[in-house]
Amino acid sequence: MDKNMLAGLEGLPEEDKVRMASMIDHLQMRDSLRMYNSLVERCFNDCVDNFTRKTLQKQEETCVQRCAEKFLKHSIRVGMRFAELNAQAATQD
Repeated sequence: MDKNMLAGLEGLPEEDKVRMASMIDHLQMRDSLRMYNSLVERCFNDCVDNFTRKTLQKQEETCVQRCAEKFLKHSIRVGMRFAELNAQAATQD
């Protein structure tokens, strides 16, 4: 976890800081799992349409790889944009 996230909690007792850090870690893990599950569900629904074999066909595998790459690139871009907006908001204060 980024220590800057707790910078606004300087006046709290150490026990509360530890509790907040644990809560933030839990929320970040939950969000990561949600993103992963969303990725799996979206790419599976978009790419897999033949259930006659237990392995993916070549075109399904390629589709899943492209879907995952696009999803991750999009997530990274959204995160970067969010960081840019946070930096702008911090300098305006």
